[in-house]
Amino acid sequence: MPRRTLALLALPALLAAVLAAAGCGGNGAPGTGGKGRQDRANPAGHDRGTVTVAAQWDVEQESFRKVLDRFKELTGANVAYTPTGVDTAAFLRNRIAGGDPPDVALLPDPGLMVELASHNALKPLDNATRRTVNANYAPVWRELGTVDGKLYGVWFKAANKSTVWYNVEALETAGVEVPRTWSELEQAVRTLDASGVPAIAVGGLDAWTLTDWFENIYLRTAGPEKYDQLARHEIPWTDKSVKQALATMREVLAEQNLAGGVEGALSTDFQASVREVFADPPKAAMVYEGDFVVGVITAETGAKLGEQADFFDFPSINGSKAAIMGGGDVAVLLKDSPSSSPPARPARSGRGGAGSPLRTGRSTSRHTPTTSPGAPPGS
Repeated sequence: MPRRTLALLALPALLAAVLAAAGCGGNGAPGTGGKGRQDRANPAGHDRGTVTVAAQWDVEQESFRKVLDRFKELTGANVAYTPTGVDTAAFLRNRIAGGDPPDVALLPDPGLMVELASHNALKPLDNATRRTVNANYAPVWRELGTVDGKLYGVWFKAANKSTVWYNVEALETAGVEVPRTWSELEQAVRTLDASGVPAIAVGGLDAWTLTDWFENIYLRTAGPEKYDQLARHEIPWTDKSVKQALATMREVLAEQNLAGGVEGALSTDFQASVREVFADPPKAAMVYEGDFVVGVITAETGAKLGEQADFFDFPSINGSKAAIMGGGDVAVLLKDSPSSSPPARPARSGRGGAGSPLRTGRSTSRHTPTTSPGAPPGS
């Protein structure tokens, strides 16, 4: 199948749109120009203070730090990066409760932005930043950054979370063709197991991978309307549609189908699950996760995209229509600060790994909910 090109949006100017509101921007705007533009942004190389940014990065952390270095070069602002750990929500709730929130947070879940805004923990973005967002983002991304009519978030990364990645040789050796439907996936799993290679690797140590499995299945078995109802807590987790999705999930994620069995899956993190599929020899044939799997494949394995590594769309279930679970990351402001000017236009770089929500980027999402069902309380 043709390989899709996945481009990571470089963050300098998109962060600037939020960081400028935090009082760090200059009188100019970082962009793609040369020294003259830089001099206008920070004419004398002044130190414009420090902004704290809380975020969770894994394979992209090095790229993110380079972005922060570039932002300082352009604006004179120091940016102190604070890792949130695997639970960004818990980290921020604790910092907010303690009266010490970061200036800016990069959130991996749109539902968290809605929650924080609803509890008055976020600051609406200023008029200048809104103008920048209006000029550079499609309406859907502006809407997703808005709560109760106020713009709180600047989206800087979008992801297609309906992709299943596979070891090309493992499938070819077993005589398995790329599955398009759930029944075909079940047959592929049985054939792969019989070939001696466990069918699926799961990074269950990072619980969000299992949540993503459930969300893709639920979107296909219950449909987008029910999905949004579950996300808004309008139907309970004991609803028949939830039970059906969990039963469907168990059909494939059974003990005999998983690398290391259930115990092994629950002790494996996301990145390790990808490495298992593209190891030599492979410990599993397939791994489900979003298009950001590309970053792990290229950085941590010897597999070449389109040759040893490829992907297929998450299968249709019982004739369900094509559906893509969208995801992304959004920058938000948690502290009031002096006004300043946002960048005139966003900048890009060639560092790669995910999609862009900008007008000039292509979003592959067909269903991008404002909140996520996630997992049932107490799970």
